[in-house]
Amino acid sequence: MKWSQTFIPTLKETPAEAEIPSHKLLLRAGLIRKLAGGIYTLLPLGLRACEKVERIVREEMNRAGAIEVRMPALNPRELWQRGPRWDAAQRVMFAASPADGSKVAPGGELVLGPTHEEVITSLVADEIRSYRDLPKNFYQIQTKFRNEIRPRFGLMRAKEFVMKDAYSFDLNEEAAVRSYEAMRAAYQRIFERCGFGPQQLKCVWADSGVMGGKYSQEFMVPAESGENEIAFCEKCSYVANIEKAQSRLARMEDGEAPGHIEKFPTPGVKTIEDLTKPPFLVAADRQIKTLVFICDSKPALVLMRGDHPLNEVKLAAATGAIEFRPARDEEIVSLMGAHAGSLGAVGKKGIPIYADEALRGRFNMVTGANEDGFHVRGVCVERDIAVTKWADLRSVGAGEPCPECGAPLRIQRAIELGHIFILGTKYSEKLNARYLDEKGQTHPCVMGCYGIGVTRTMAAVVEVFNDKDGIKWPMSVAPFHVCITLLDTHKEAPAKIAQELHDALERAGVEVILDDRDERPGFKFKDADLVGFPIRVTVGEKSLAKGGVELKLRATGEMRLLPPAEAVEEIVKRAKA
Repeated sequence: MKWSQTFIPTLKETPAEAEIPSHKLLLRAGLIRKLAGGIYTLLPLGLRACEKVERIVREEMNRAGAIEVRMPALNPRELWQRGPRWDAAQRVMFAASPADGSKVAPGGELVLGPTHEEVITSLVADEIRSYRDLPKNFYQIQTKFRNEIRPRFGLMRAKEFVMKDAYSFDLNEEAAVRSYEAMRAAYQRIFERCGFGPQQLKCVWADSGVMGGKYSQEFMVPAESGENEIAFCEKCSYVANIEKAQSRLARMEDGEAPGHIEKFPTPGVKTIEDLTKPPFLVAADRQIKTLVFICDSKPALVLMRGDHPLNEVKLAAATGAIEFRPARDEEIVSLMGAHAGSLGAVGKKGIPIYADEALRGRFNMVTGANEDGFHVRGVCVERDIAVTKWADLRSVGAGEPCPECGAPLRIQRAIELGHIFILGTKYSEKLNARYLDEKGQTHPCVMGCYGIGVTRTMAAVVEVFNDKDGIKWPMSVAPFHVCITLLDTHKEAPAKIAQELHDALERAGVEVILDDRDERPGFKFKDADLVGFPIRVTVGEKSLAKGGVELKLRATGEMRLLPPAEAVEEIVKRAKA
């Protein structure tokens, strides 16, 4: 391939829209272009890199025994409404309607699928009848659509993206765990082949969100631009998404015996911090923070230790609510009789109360009196508050003891590449995906779900592997393995050597591009580094006069002068490694 015959529109300046390294570099290196918010065209080099990721995914899924299918992107709305997550999922789905604005016939409404649990479960319900037909694991690599309210970071959070989704169907939970473990091993191989080593790749325990499920793990790569946070221990193997992470808490000493409740004035106190100052001097860890949330249109109280932040994902899991939000000021006053800052759950009845585990067994605590400017002390949580449900609701903090070994936890931002979880029978029961066992009895299939963001993985590679000059592609997913930079384009000898190198590498199965543009050497070198080809071979009169061509490794900057034949041998060895 010659540079002049393809399309690589590199940019000197970074577009103003780009915020993170991968977004900047994918635009500057001419791999993508924006059509609209969250919608991008993959240009030739971007498409080549994306197809490399797809190929790795496909090979490892096939190796793990999964069966490739291609399901429709257009789905009947009615099918989703029969499934278990319509109320939550419809908020992120695009609906399809005639372009002329005419009405769709009842029952004919279509939506664009962000994932395909409902579709594959419906297929299995129609086609699989016997235990002899199981296990099965179907997968596809397909364009997905998600109505992101605030798409950002280029391919990291887009409205249209390429995803691999797989769905396993098993006889029972024990068999489902085996399918899950096979996928976990396949994912490990996939991301390692994409270039992520032990320092970059972490498999973390995670929350399943609206998908539901028991076993749930995410594959993450640490990056400052990541939209997730992970907690991990450097001493042992513990690692979890912050939405699932736990830690050991030191036991708090509350005194010899529970005291009596006493109301006291707290004029001007509106925050936890206000109450820690003179004249009150109530430490934050002795306060009960009372929050009001609206969960599926109904109010609920959430109790946290004063110095602990609420993790809303954990709250959603504890309440089971599909929709929840903090209550507005007027809703708080109407429900509690006071403003935020003076709220408490003592004596409250007729409203669900969710309390964080850190408050279990605590006494002689302080909380709001539900009267502006007043608090109460001497509160014994389990004596004075009718807790509906105890749950782990807090976000762990850096330095807190690891739940497994007690060493300090670290918190780091990360990018999610893939998510695997066991769904159980949530979908198979709703959509009637059942089988007959050897005794003729009917059982719902036990399902697993496994997703990889293909375009996101490509972007994550760029996010992790780059420097001030541009991308540093791992060999396995680079658009081309080698860029031959021809400096003296009008000189016969360099042009001849460059073409011979190109042809020899192609015959050896190395993906190579020949930069035959009539541009200054510095311009070509900058473009090659920006795009990030793993190997650059420079052919010019000066290097040939010294007896060879110049070979440069993008990852390390190492440069060597080699005779053309030796250069081919060295490149083939590195490209095939």
